[in-house]
Amino acid sequence: MVQFIDASDVPALVKDGDTLYTTGMMLAGLAEAALVELEAAFLGTGHPRDLTFYTPVGQGNFKDKGMAHFAHEGMTKRVVAAHYGVGGPKLATLVRNNQVEAYNWPQGVLATMPRQVAGKHGGVFTKVGLGTFVDPRLEGGKVNTRANEDLVEVRHLDGEEFLYFKPPKVNVALIRGTTIDERGNLTLECEGVMTDPLAIAQAARACGGIVIAQVEQVAQAGTLHPKQIKVPGVLIDYAYVAPAGMHIQSEKAHFNPALTGDLKVPTSQIAALPLDERKVIARRAAIYLQPGDVLNLGIGMPEGVAAVAAEEGVADQLTLTLETGPIGGVPAGGFEFGHSVNPEVIVEHSAQFDFYDGGGIDIAYLGLAQADAQGNVNVSKFGGRAVGCGGFINITQNAKKVAFLGTFTAGGLEVAVEDGRLRIVKEGSSRKFIHHVEQVTFSGHYAASVKQPVLYITERAVFRLRSAGLELIEIAPGIDLQRDILAHMDFVPLMRDVKVMDAALFQPVWGQLKALVAQAG
Repeated sequence: MVQFIDASDVPALVKDGDTLYTTGMMLAGLAEAALVELEAAFLGTGHPRDLTFYTPVGQGNFKDKGMAHFAHEGMTKRVVAAHYGVGGPKLATLVRNNQVEAYNWPQGVLATMPRQVAGKHGGVFTKVGLGTFVDPRLEGGKVNTRANEDLVEVRHLDGEEFLYFKPPKVNVALIRGTTIDERGNLTLECEGVMTDPLAIAQAARACGGIVIAQVEQVAQAGTLHPKQIKVPGVLIDYAYVAPAGMHIQSEKAHFNPALTGDLKVPTSQIAALPLDERKVIARRAAIYLQPGDVLNLGIGMPEGVAAVAAEEGVADQLTLTLETGPIGGVPAGGFEFGHSVNPEVIVEHSAQFDFYDGGGIDIAYLGLAQADAQGNVNVSKFGGRAVGCGGFINITQNAKKVAFLGTFTAGGLEVAVEDGRLRIVKEGSSRKFIHHVEQVTFSGHYAASVKQPVLYITERAVFRLRSAGLELIEIAPGIDLQRDILAHMDFVPLMRDVKVMDAALFQPVWGQLKALVAQAG
């Protein structure tokens, strides 16, 4: 039967050298109090030390929570994470200075790994990551030079090439739920996303480890509905009620019922985007939408596609999804990222990636930070600083169609959209289309080999991936090919039949998307 403890008792349960698998995305589903106590114990006594942390999603608030708590030399031996950016500056410094072994794996691999460990099926076999920095023939997912163990291998099964991600031995599962009864049965009713506490708990149990749960409240035994229980008490060894302020849905709010489906709130009309480069890019990208499409939109520039779809009256024909499990609704931004307002369905994190890896996304719109002549894209490492891939590799590699959206240059770019034309007021100081990307987060070669349709859409130029590399297919009206495009690229793209983008995209009112979507259907 579960043993109830205080959060301050957690460090005594963790041994030097243990491997911990944690639930959570940013602050959602995160056992924050346990991490706070582990940090305090190490700083006070030097123990527990030499820990390994597996984190399926980036956990933290970009400053001092989540992953930031184990950003101490000596406390942490190794981190295997999907994203490092939210861990804050302390973690970034630890990784950059080679004070910890740092690995970056695709989010879907880390989300599904606990199921493999739980059933003693070995690690994860997948094609996700082939040709990217995760591939051991490139970097093997190693973020720094201290990460010298090969955790990813190339394997061949039935004549096909796969990556094999080696499984960890999980000593401690740190999970979170809302209510636990006296027998240890755990519910998630106030969690906005389901970050697989069941699979992670089962993984620890299969490895002979322990399961520690953070909760908000304790219920009498036998009072919880069996269908509401997501982790049975037979799996949970210890539980504690979180101190005030350490069990929050997001940095924005302790609890927002609109993110859990407990309250359907009126969604105000999505504000129309101003007529600028972002709107032009979003309009051009939206041309590819079809009725019934299931989408995934990245942060930033790609979010404009949803705004354009709403303005043009086709949003109700589309289904937006997020990698953390929400299907339908309106994706939330900022510190609520990963949640949806008024979701239709919320599935487990791992189940969503099974859907994604199986080709469930009709079209994915993701960001464009760097691209090269081979069509490779980098969004995970800049100037030697590891940000991480998150779910980018799973999503882009397996979507039926993918479009990368971003401005043509960065660093102070200013443009004017006027009279159906585009004018460059001030050119950006940084090139995005370069000889070789700093890190391959998306492999153009792999995409071309499986004949995946791939587009690269900017405010002034549209490119398409060919087997021989990037082909320029459109330029904006008012743009000079040599002066405004080729002069700001490190390579000359293929050019066969370069057309001018539709001038209607550059007018204050477009009004053509509904007809285009109907025609596509």
